[in-house]
Amino acid sequence: MATLGLIVGNRGFFPSTLCEEGRKRVEKVLAEMGIDVVGLTAEDTPYGTVETYEDAKKCAALFKANAEQIDGILVTLPNFGDERGVADALRLSGLRVPVLVHAFPDEIDQMSIASRRDSFCGKMSVCNNLRQYNIPFGTKSTRLLVGSEGFLV
Repeated sequence: MATLGLIVGNRGFFPSTLCEEGRKRVEKVLAEMGIDVVGLTAEDTPYGTVETYEDAKKCAALFKANAEQIDGILVTLPNFGDERGVADALRLSGLRVPVLVHAFPDEIDQMSIASRRDSFCGKMSVCNNLRQYNIPFGTKSTRLLVGSEGFLV
């Protein structure tokens, strides 16, 4: 069975509740696929997300403590996310495993201030910072439906 480190990016200007819902959706799909998850919880940081440098240090410490079992890292962005927090968590962890960056799509009928994600713009910023830190990563240029939630990678 595979184990993934999970980073849920957050940017407080965008609705943080999307991160809570997004984290739960991703964890559900990964569990359905038989994949174990190592990631922050709502007890560690708000909604179990990485936004600040302090959050990044907590995430990195968790990943270091579980390094032997982590096969790869999934970065998911339920909203724009904080590119520095995500990149710092990966850099500080010291892990050299595959990294996949995922962004939740906006829904055309839910573009209000209360539900706008802007995740794909955040994905570009995260990927730019990962490149600056020389952290290899992958993205999917096409969308793949996986699991009961119609999870988009």
